[in-house]
Amino acid sequence: MIELTGSQKAAVVLMNLDPARAVEVMKHLSETEAEELAAEIIRMGRLDAATTTRALREFHLVASGRLSPGRGGRDIAARLLEASFGAERAAGVLTRVNSSMAGTSLEFLNVADPAQLATLLEGELPQTIALVLAHLRTSHAAEVLAALPDPLRTDVAQSIATMGTPTQEAVAVVAETLRSRTGVFAMREATETVGGVQPLVEIINRSEATIEKALLESLEDRDTALAEDIRSRMVTFADLVKLEDRDAQRVLRGVDIRTLALALKGANQGIAEVVRKNVSERNREVLDDEVRIMGPVRMSQVEEARAEIVRTIRALASAGDITVHRADEDEYVY
Repeated sequence: MIELTGSQKAAVVLMNLDPARAVEVMKHLSETEAEELAAEIIRMGRLDAATTTRALREFHLVASGRLSPGRGGRDIAARLLEASFGAERAAGVLTRVNSSMAGTSLEFLNVADPAQLATLLEGELPQTIALVLAHLRTSHAAEVLAALPDPLRTDVAQSIATMGTPTQEAVAVVAETLRSRTGVFAMREATETVGGVQPLVEIINRSEATIEKALLESLEDRDTALAEDIRSRMVTFADLVKLEDRDAQRVLRGVDIRTLALALKGANQGIAEVVRKNVSERNREVLDDEVRIMGPVRMSQVEEARAEIVRTIRALASAGDITVHRADEDEYVY
């Protein structure tokens, strides 16, 4: 019989719950807790009946020694995460779990100040910085990327998007160099693919609007196809038309009318119709009045207003509260 840690016992409970109930439990966990449990579920695979029963007894859920062994694995963890957090957020969590389980030796940099880390990395090759950022939490990587000067920032973004699987030796060398500079001595090896277009998209999605715009423009000058691929995966203001009405209403509910009016300046008719259809009748009247009396405005004001709405869409989509339908996604069949 295996001696389990607290996290492993919690994972055993989730593995043996009815899937619907397991999802409800998962929804009450933080992303950090969910990552930890998902990692344990993947690691455990199959457990013997005695170990499973002992863990369940300690949780006061099951006291039967005849219980079948629990099943774990990557697929089970993925299903739990997706049902609990939504597909997009679950993908990010599972990526971090995979990276962590692979022993990412650079994770100690997540506690470093982004500006200081950017300064520390400035003398490195773009490919080296890209490898580091690909191993960081997405939000932390976005801050470090924003702190880098251009054109280095664009070099790094391009390197992240085109990165393959780093060798264990390469990660170990970079980790050892940075540990020697920061005085941190934890070391593990990485074998998972950590770069690619999607990780870069997630980093850019968490960047400020000005950084996002400048970075995409710079990338487009270098590689039009890559920039287009990134844009196609990103949430944009135009994605309002891809939302179900109830999701659009949730996005627009907390947006100031003045911001909406600014965002609609120069917007196409389809977006305007979605906005007008999904605000209350009273707000629609106020919005129409605001649009009517609004004179010429700076493009920067329009962009910031749209960026505010996009941040709301991204936050709700990341939390699994709304779904942004992509043109290349399979349609539902009823």
